[in-house]
Amino acid sequence: MKTWLSPRIKLLITLAGLLIAIQIVNSLSGYSLVSFGIQPRTTHGLMGIIFAPLIHGDWAHLLSNLPPLLILSALLLHDSIRKYAYASAFIIVIGGAIVWLIGRNALHIGASGWIFGLWGLLIAQGFFRRKWLDIVIALLVLFYFGAMASGLLPVHQKISTESHIAGAIAGIAYAWIANKKSKIAQSANSPKGAPK
Repeated sequence: MKTWLSPRIKLLITLAGLLIAIQIVNSLSGYSLVSFGIQPRTTHGLMGIIFAPLIHGDWAHLLSNLPPLLILSALLLHDSIRKYAYASAFIIVIGGAIVWLIGRNALHIGASGWIFGLWGLLIAQGFFRRKWLDIVIALLVLFYFGAMASGLLPVHQKISTESHIAGAIAGIAYAWIANKKSKIAQSANSPKGAPK
């Protein structure tokens, strides 16, 4: 149990430490790192696809994103660290690319797209895989983070609703693709003539 738990705790602590360290640098430099956010349909803004989730506008922005990011990450880490890394990379890149393509002409920063991606993935995983643990986690996410659905509505001009929607789409897409690949692998490994 300790060998299973320890690397996951270390990963979450490292993630929190990285985001806090970036925010310290950002605040000390007069928030100059904000320019590395996603600027839709600009060449410079392409780098924001990777960097935007790590950059926050102020400490309140970071501290509002950090708890849900860590909790949803911990829930996804019940599986393997590798699968969490693949899912996060997919959500960040695909969600960020969608924002770059269709987002408003503004700087889009913060981990909220990543958070909505994990949220969408955990809920969709329960639906697609239909394993009891995935269903329990999906129900917990719906119960405790159901209010996040309001973040998909464009209610505040300073909030990147595009990031929320794009992240959720990317998370659901990843759950669907991973489930499809798993079924193909199971089908290929099952003996010929065995029921599928």
